[in-house]
Amino acid sequence: MAESTNTLMEKDSVVVRFAGDSGDGMQTVGELFADASALLGDAIVTFPDYPSEIRAPAGSLPGVSGFQVHFGATSVMTPGDKADALVVMNPAALKVNLRELEPKGLLIVNTGSFTAANLKKANYETNPLDDPALEEEFRLIKVDINALTNEALKEMPLKPALRARCKNFFALGITYWVFSRPLDMTLEWIETKWREHLPMMADANSLALKTGYIVGENKDVDIPQYTVHKRMLEDGIYRKITGNEATALGLIAAAENSWRDLVLGSYPITPATPILETLSKHRNFNVKTVQAEDEIAAIGVAIGAAFAGALAVTTTSGPGLCLKSEALGLAVITELPLVVVNVQRAGPSTGLPTKTEQADLLQTLYGRNGESPVVAIAADSPSDCFNCAIEAARIALKYRTPVVMLTDTYLANGSEPWKVPEVTDIPDISVEPIKHGENYVPYQRDPKTLARRLAVPGRPGFEHRIGGLEKTEVGLVSYDAENHEKMCRLRAQKVKGIANDIALPDVLGEQRGKVLVVGWGSTRGAISMAVERLRKEGKAVGYIHLRHLNPLPHGLGDLMKQFETVVVPEMNLGQLSLVLRAEFLVDVKSISKVQGRMFQIAELVEAISDYL
Repeated sequence: MAESTNTLMEKDSVVVRFAGDSGDGMQTVGELFADASALLGDAIVTFPDYPSEIRAPAGSLPGVSGFQVHFGATSVMTPGDKADALVVMNPAALKVNLRELEPKGLLIVNTGSFTAANLKKANYETNPLDDPALEEEFRLIKVDINALTNEALKEMPLKPALRARCKNFFALGITYWVFSRPLDMTLEWIETKWREHLPMMADANSLALKTGYIVGENKDVDIPQYTVHKRMLEDGIYRKITGNEATALGLIAAAENSWRDLVLGSYPITPATPILETLSKHRNFNVKTVQAEDEIAAIGVAIGAAFAGALAVTTTSGPGLCLKSEALGLAVITELPLVVVNVQRAGPSTGLPTKTEQADLLQTLYGRNGESPVVAIAADSPSDCFNCAIEAARIALKYRTPVVMLTDTYLANGSEPWKVPEVTDIPDISVEPIKHGENYVPYQRDPKTLARRLAVPGRPGFEHRIGGLEKTEVGLVSYDAENHEKMCRLRAQKVKGIANDIALPDVLGEQRGKVLVVGWGSTRGAISMAVERLRKEGKAVGYIHLRHLNPLPHGLGDLMKQFETVVVPEMNLGQLSLVLRAEFLVDVKSISKVQGRMFQIAELVEAISDYL
């Protein structure tokens, strides 16, 4: 091959997107690319983009699977607005993802999959690679990955179908060369995965990866190569972590630091299932997991565990939270500590089960019969799910109340580097137990927190009744009207009083003036970057991000009234906006998006600017 005339381009950060058929291994190579970048010390944020179908027809538009990685030294808080480089494995992937590529961005196309049959499946009348406009708008690199992979592996005694399955590693090898990523970690991963049981596949994938790298290095076509600036890291141990993994580890840490066993009752549901899978691997930390037959049984297991003195957790997504609503009311009236993790997805009903949304807030706050207040908190990044899980457990145990922890598909599946905390830095959230010999009254309350006293059943002197029927303070069933109102007000007052235990978050930027942006949950990265961009332009913008959504922190209403306009970007049709209007009588403006996709920084800059 001729000597390359490649140019070297310097960047602070880069966005790379892999896209192909759901059987092409795009999630695998995307994760490995992210791992290699993390190993170099880059900041990374990832966004796996799964199809909803379990296995859509090969080559079809609904079957396209994507994985986006944003990595670099600075300003890496989102998966990126548009990709600097897009690797597509077939026509359907090109059609679905071309809009995600920056003008003049690098477009690497597997020409071997642009057959007449695949073009028809993607609704192309002609081959888009023959259109001169494509080459004018983007930096188009045509590589027959299918043929080159087959040629590289022709000496290996593999069936053609097995050779073809290695094309994702060939594409990854090219991309590693373009972005100066090391091969060592990925070669080690291949060895670990296949050497023992499928040694031939280990050799084939390793060879495909190396050959792809060499093709990038020596190809006649002028493929640009990037060098990405390094960032300075604090000393410590780092690992790449997803939101679901961080949630699971946070729950384990909370159980350890509350001196309780962890009991999870869960029913598998996208995208929350990995929390169950992760916790089931950690029985050595006194973790007990129960995969129940349905959502109702799952929360029933958790409530029983809470009654027995464990740190009780149930995990679900929006449809499952609907099914758990009656039992969640039972946890409210019995005043048992319970953590409910709701990994939100796009609805209603089945909706878009693999896409993201923030549309379960109103269901969380109000979706039960009767006066049934629960605490609601939200994580704001994949690694923040660790701290958020501990905070959910802390409040549940201290105030003897259910706490709903809200994450979403983007946080659950996305990943970023996480500095592993020192054990001594994790707070002690244990609650002082009732001592033997004390006179136990089930609904006798702490005068400061209004939390009722809890006793583990089965111990002499602590016999008592709880259940779904209203009780008196001494634990007797009561149908008395005045008693019912008293208990309802006490439960509501207890939850409202938790605001005394949380701080108003710091305000980024202006403390008063033209526009205050209020965010919650996974929108933090996009809003932070948008506000930073506006402030660099001299715009008077303030920004506050909320973790605690019920109760809201003291002082929020007064802060909002210091600004002419309050705007709330959220991936729903204005749910937090509705709550803030009702709570503080402020005319809150909603910036809404319900496309199953995250906000882009540019669209938030434009939307917020409309109020400036």
